[in-house]
Amino acid sequence: MSKRKSSSAGDKPHKRAKPVEEEDANDHDSDQEDHLAGEVVSDAGIVESITLKNFMCHSLLGPFTFGSNVNFVVGNNGSGKSAVLTALIVALGGNAQATNRGSSLKGFVKEGESSADVSITLRNKGRDAYKPDVYGTAIVVDLRITREGLRTYKLKSKSGLLVSNKKEELLSILDNFNIQVNNPVSVLTQEMSKYFLHSKGEGDKYKFFMKATQLDQMREDFVYIKTTKHLTEDKVEQHSECLKDLKRKYLEKEDRYKSLASLDEMHTKLEELQKQMAWALVKPMKEKLQSDRRSTEKFDEKVEEWKVSQEFKTHFISQTTFLLLSMHRPHPCSVLKAEVQKRNATFKSTSIKMKYTSSVFRREQEMLQRSVDANRRNLQTMESSRSNRLRRFGEHVPALVNAIEEAYKKGQFKQKPRGPLGYHISLKDPEMALAVESCLKGQLQAFTCDNHEDERVLQGLMTRVLPRGRRPAIITSSFLPRVHDTRKRAVNHPEYPSVLQALEIEDPVVANCLIDQKGIESVLLIKNRTDARRVMQGRNPPQNCSQAFSKEGDQIFTNRTYTAEQTRANCLSGDVEEEIRCVYMCGCSVRVGLPLKTDQEVMRCKHHKKHYEEKRSAHLRNIQTLEANLESKEQELQAKKISPERLEVRRTARSLDSEISRLKVKITTQQEQQGDREEVVRYYHEALENYKNMAQKMKNLNGFIKSLDNVMNHRLQVYAELRRFLSARCKYYFDSMLAQRGYTGSMTFDHKNETLSISVQPGQGNKADLSDMRSLSGGERSFSTVCFVLSLWAITEAPFRCLDEFDVYMDMVNRRISMDMMLKVAAGQRYRQFIFLTPQSMSSLPVSKLIRILRLKDPDRSQNNTQRTQEEDE
Repeated sequence: MSKRKSSSAGDKPHKRAKPVEEEDANDHDSDQEDHLAGEVVSDAGIVESITLKNFMCHSLLGPFTFGSNVNFVVGNNGSGKSAVLTALIVALGGNAQATNRGSSLKGFVKEGESSADVSITLRNKGRDAYKPDVYGTAIVVDLRITREGLRTYKLKSKSGLLVSNKKEELLSILDNFNIQVNNPVSVLTQEMSKYFLHSKGEGDKYKFFMKATQLDQMREDFVYIKTTKHLTEDKVEQHSECLKDLKRKYLEKEDRYKSLASLDEMHTKLEELQKQMAWALVKPMKEKLQSDRRSTEKFDEKVEEWKVSQEFKTHFISQTTFLLLSMHRPHPCSVLKAEVQKRNATFKSTSIKMKYTSSVFRREQEMLQRSVDANRRNLQTMESSRSNRLRRFGEHVPALVNAIEEAYKKGQFKQKPRGPLGYHISLKDPEMALAVESCLKGQLQAFTCDNHEDERVLQGLMTRVLPRGRRPAIITSSFLPRVHDTRKRAVNHPEYPSVLQALEIEDPVVANCLIDQKGIESVLLIKNRTDARRVMQGRNPPQNCSQAFSKEGDQIFTNRTYTAEQTRANCLSGDVEEEIRCVYMCGCSVRVGLPLKTDQEVMRCKHHKKHYEEKRSAHLRNIQTLEANLESKEQELQAKKISPERLEVRRTARSLDSEISRLKVKITTQQEQQGDREEVVRYYHEALENYKNMAQKMKNLNGFIKSLDNVMNHRLQVYAELRRFLSARCKYYFDSMLAQRGYTGSMTFDHKNETLSISVQPGQGNKADLSDMRSLSGGERSFSTVCFVLSLWAITEAPFRCLDEFDVYMDMVNRRISMDMMLKVAAGQRYRQFIFLTPQSMSSLPVSKLIRILRLKDPDRSQNNTQRTQEEDE
């Protein structure tokens, strides 16, 4: 073998750079190697060169130019071999822990420098080239690591043009070239070799096999997918609840949307009622016209009747005048005496009648005066209640309530008394005011106390504030915070409410008091007295109903009925002004008094005739006016075209007007509840769309989960077959490698327990004599380890492979055999690149165009750098 001469790796190295020697056969052999190297098919992704600056303990290393097949980086400890391998890992995306040289990137920056730079050139040729039109035939990866540990990339083309500075682009390049710097088969460092290969544990070797074949990554992916699938199932479960909410909202919007149709029906019905109302207004006019004509005939009869009466009265007056005149003529004594007696009797009877009439008049006048005084007091109470509603329960009630409030503030009451009870209630339907007053009666003015001590204090206040006479009642009962549960004993009618249901009572104490005292939960309110009698006195009266009250205040039991004593509500009436007006009109009518009875009986006959004649004339004029109005109304209806066709209306205008009012209120209420019509339609379509989208998403997710289960089951089967296939191939290549030295061995995989057992027997022998690698010598064990690594190389794919000090524990014989085996494997895989780091000189290597040796100079020991010594010597 001819001796190789050394040549410098760079023309002008840096003054602090460690020189690199490249050994070739001679200049002729070098030219021949370059010529023959062109015939070698080199795959894309191999390392063409690497340069280090201020990296670890080295100011400048490189540039190192690697061959396309086998490369040996030789040098003593501290010369920078491990630094080159570490820079290769870090620059190609590996983490600091993967290098086993530090836990952080900032540890790779040379002491005293602000940053470290690494530049790597990757080949980009062939059919697997990455964006050749952008990067060209080579991709330059420049890495800068700052003192703070920040890492920045610059990805350049062969011409030096910056293409990208994103790590995502670097990851795409590595995926394209299948570069795996964290895979121990691609880059096997000393620490990784000690941990996996030289470990005595069978589980560590199995982990190395799984990591080298990337089966562990596949398993982790499967676990991640399974976890993600479970999370997706949980989210689907959560979304199922969300889907229920969306469905509920959609159904609510659908109900509102459908209610729009009922609203249209109500509008149509309203138009029909308005048409009927228009013709119903014409019908009473005709009936009134006919009625007035009949009244006119009656007036004619009255006029004729009073005309006869007037003639009779006139005849009577003429006869009386004649008798009076005859009294002045002389008559016989007997006749005059009889006439005097007759006149005296008439006068006496008239005097008695006048005395009786006078006494009756005085009694009526006294009654009228009392009525006037009562109305005056009632009017004053009504007018004062305009500003203070408490006055409706008594003139001095406001002062009593204020006194109670002051006493409560001073702590004289344990619980504040409530009253008057009528002040604390309000009606849901104002029309039932008289009915509720008739039911509660004196309880409206009553007060309630929690205990007897408070009752005595309240009695003292009433004595001091109220005048003598009748005082409000005091009811003593413990105050409860909640209203009594009356569901078992209360009346529940589908049409008519109970008194408890018809009242709005915010204070539970007041409600409980009325329930205890009056049983308002079992008293019905029915507006129409006829309906009330029908309900109460029928065959099946309502259950739990003790009595009922009508709108007029009538009290109806199952076997009797009582008429109300009052005609209007005094305390609970909502319209105060109307009450004042009624009282005022009543007082005015009373003030008129009784007319004196004089000779108006005679004048009445004359006036009756005149009165009925005027009434007759007025009716005749009214008939003419009604006929004209009827004609104008019909013309107006035709003009407005309310209803082109005349309708036969059987209902009264009043009932139609009432129904129209109710329908308008109902339409307004429904419109207010529904809101704008366009918004209702839009919200309905949005809710429907959201529900459909969510339902479709849920369907897609469930389908995806089902498909994912099928795919995962299939891939797990493929994963198991692939693991079995790779295990078999690894066994085959391992046996082949051992056989080259005459060794026999076995490799046993236990995938269930995740162990890998390797047994080796040096020399030919019986299979039973196989022993564990732990019983072999250091050189034999290293040789077996190399066989294991080469067998993994044979079943995995990567553009380059790196081994750091693979022969450190081998003797010369095993080193030579191992080297021959690796060179043989490399010769059979010329499209891959192999980089071996060794402290040996490698002077015994054969001359080959495929082998390149990069020899590093010895380190400069004058630089006393403790950190470098610890890293390199390790």
